[in-house]
Order: sequence, then structure tokens, then C-alpha cells
Amino acid sequence: MVKPIVAIVGRPNVGKSTLFNRLVGERRAIVQNEPGTTRDRVYGTAEWVGVEFTVIDTGGLQEDDEIVSDPEATETYIAQQTREQASAAITEADVIVFMVDTTTGPTAGDAEIATMLRRADKPTILASNKADSVGRRDLVFEFYELGLGDPIGISAYHGNGTGDLLDKIVENLPDAEEEEETEGPKIAIVGRPNVGKSRLLNALLGQERSIVSDMPGTTRDSMDTQIEWEGEPITLIDTAGIRRRGRVEHGIERVSVMRSMRAIDRADVVLLLIDATEDFTAQDLHIAGYVEEQKKGLVVVVNKWDLVEKDSHTMELYRKRAQHQLDFMAYAPVVFISAKLGLRVGQAIDAALTVIIERNKRVSTAQLNKVLKDSVAKHQPPSRPGKWIKFFYATQADTSPPTFIFFCNDPKQIHFSYRRYLENELRDAFGFQGTPLRLSFRSRRELD
Repeated sequence: MVKPIVAIVGRPNVGKSTLFNRLVGERRAIVQNEPGTTRDRVYGTAEWVGVEFTVIDTGGLQEDDEIVSDPEATETYIAQQTREQASAAITEADVIVFMVDTTTGPTAGDAEIATMLRRADKPTILASNKADSVGRRDLVFEFYELGLGDPIGISAYHGNGTGDLLDKIVENLPDAEEEEETEGPKIAIVGRPNVGKSRLLNALLGQERSIVSDMPGTTRDSMDTQIEWEGEPITLIDTAGIRRRGRVEHGIERVSVMRSMRAIDRADVVLLLIDATEDFTAQDLHIAGYVEEQKKGLVVVVNKWDLVEKDSHTMELYRKRAQHQLDFMAYAPVVFISAKLGLRVGQAIDAALTVIIERNKRVSTAQLNKVLKDSVAKHQPPSRPGKWIKFFYATQADTSPPTFIFFCNDPKQIHFSYRRYLENELRDAFGFQGTPLRLSFRSRRELD
């Protein structure tokens, strides 16, 4: 299922990022004490009454490094950025949350965005932020003049009114898109612009299926191509490049970012292309973080390997460096290719298909509980004095990704470090190369 997209738009400094953090911040995958969470939070997954959707913080896509020093030019710059962000969100999102600032009242910038939204004829929810007091809540009604229906008074910082806002969002979400039936697994090719995604697709197909250009961002849409690989059908999804936060320059590129995330949502396994000639970048980590958050399989594909000066140790040293950088996904296999020359490109698909097998692996209950017993014997979980943690039972609940449930006497005491320890023990025992694992801890009452 492809999750619907909710975009938060509005003028700068109205609280878009604060609302974004409130909507997605309680999800365990992106709380601050877990690896991979230092990425720029431009997007995330929110859930309300059992409905999941992707949230886009358009404010987060604003150019951080283009501060205009000329006071007369600043207003023009802000207006241009606001139009671009709103335009991109209108194009791609399923529901728009239009944030305004209760303390300033309606402004000319608000009116301009409201006009764009009315013309777009998409579900739009007007959220009047900073309505923290009774006096301020009375000011919310001024925003009726924007012509977008009933404004909802909220405080993104304190959380007041966000439940009503979420109810309204869910009410306006479209039904989840049904995926077109395709044979075989879906493999998405993702990465920063100009790392060779389309060239890799062409090398795999043996023909110019996609436009190949040295200009970043050539591919604007995700494109699906069905092929047979050693007699088995697979679907390749070629995506637009994802720029780091400060480099997503124009509205059309912002749209491509959203479409790339949807491609990751749709995929079973993601090929993350890395440029061997450049340093491992923060954005590479950001993309991998989103893949991990969505619990998709991952293969790190180091492209342009033909341009690297190397000896017999270079490949292994690079592999270790990549796994160190991606410490929260160190289980991902690393392959080295040259898409331009067609060297070893088949290894990327072979690795992805291996990950598919690992994602669908099932472990018997007897094997699982033996590993649990041995793991606890080697390393007892940290416990409070007089409140020792005791494990009763473990079972595999699902595959793709492999999901395990551990029953114990006090799930809340299980520290993140011990979760990671148990995950590593499962990997040592059963493999699970290239795929995230889900570990859930439940109480004895739930066992009974």
C-alpha cells in the first residue's frame, strides 16, 4: 500500500516544523535515542486511529544557505520560496494542512497561498497555530476571511487542538491506493542526484530505457520497468534524485522528493546508490534512515568504482567504512559496480534477491527460544534492584520484515541497547542479511 501524503504549508515561522515534529515525533522509529535519527526531518510517518500517512514539512525544504542580506530583497525571496513550496505540495499531496499564525492575524502572504489552494481544489485544512489562550482562540475566527472553511485553533508546541486536526486529516484522506498487481519483487533504485541511478537501470536493461544525463535531477518521476532476471520476474523502480535539505531548489524537485519517498514505500528492497568518488554524505544517511524507518530491505551499491584508484585492500576498506557510517543498518550488503561500463551491475540485483529471501525467512519457535535462552545466559538484561527481567517465550509473528515477539515480565524495562543486543544475536544465528527486524516486547498478561 502507498501511504497518502499530507503536506504542511504556510509562511515561514508559523510553526510548521513544530507541528510536523508533534505529528511524527511519537513514532518509535524516529525518537531521539535511536540510531539514524539525526537526519533532517523533512518527512515522516504519522498514525492516527489506525491510519498511517506520510507528512511533509515544506518549511524544512527551504534553502537554509540562501539568506538574503538586502532587506528589500528579503520579502521577495520569502514570497518566492513560499510560492515554490506551496506549489510543490499542492501538486503532489493528497491533503494540505495550511498553517497560519493566530498572533499575526491574516496576512497578504496567507491570502496569496489561500488563493493557490482554492484554485487547486484539493482537501485543505486551515490550522491556526499559537492559539494557546482563550483570548487567542477568539482571534482564530479572523481567518474565515481566507475562504477555506472553518479554521481549527491549535498549539503545535503544547499539543492543544492537534487531536481535532488529526481527526480532520484522516476524514479527508483518500482511500489507500491499491498497488497494481505485478509479478515478482519490487526493487527501487534511489540515491542523491547524479550518482548514476538511470545509468544503472539502462545497464540492467541493456537499452536506453531512461534519459541518462550528467545534469542532476534528470529523472522527475518514478518509473516502473518489469524485467525477467534469470527466469524470474522483478519490477525495477527508477526514482528521482533526493537532494540534501539545503539543495532542493525548485518546486519540481520538491515534487520529485515526494515521489521518491513513495517509491521507497512501494518497494520490497531498495538499492541505495553511493558515488565512490565522493565522501560518504549526510544525505546518504538520510535516505538510508528513511528506508530503515519504513522497514524495507537495503543493498548499498557503490557506483563509479572504475574511477577509484585501488589496490587489493581498497574494496574491503571501503566496505568497512560504509558499514561504519551506516551503523544503524550495518547488516546491509555492499556491492561495487560501474554502471557506465556495465561492470558487476548484476551483483546488485543478485544481492537484492538474496535480501528478498532473507526478508521472507521463518525461524521455528524451538530454534528461536533456544537462541533467546542462550543470549540471556550470556548477557542478562539490565534490571532494577528487586525487579529482575525474566523472559518467558518468543515467537516469530510475521515476515517481510521478519517480526518477533518476546514475552517478559516487564517490557518497559527493556533498554534500547538490549533490544539491539537481541537483534544482533538473531542475526548471528539466522542471518537476515539486508533486512530490518521488528522486535516487540509484551507482558505476561498478553501471553495468557
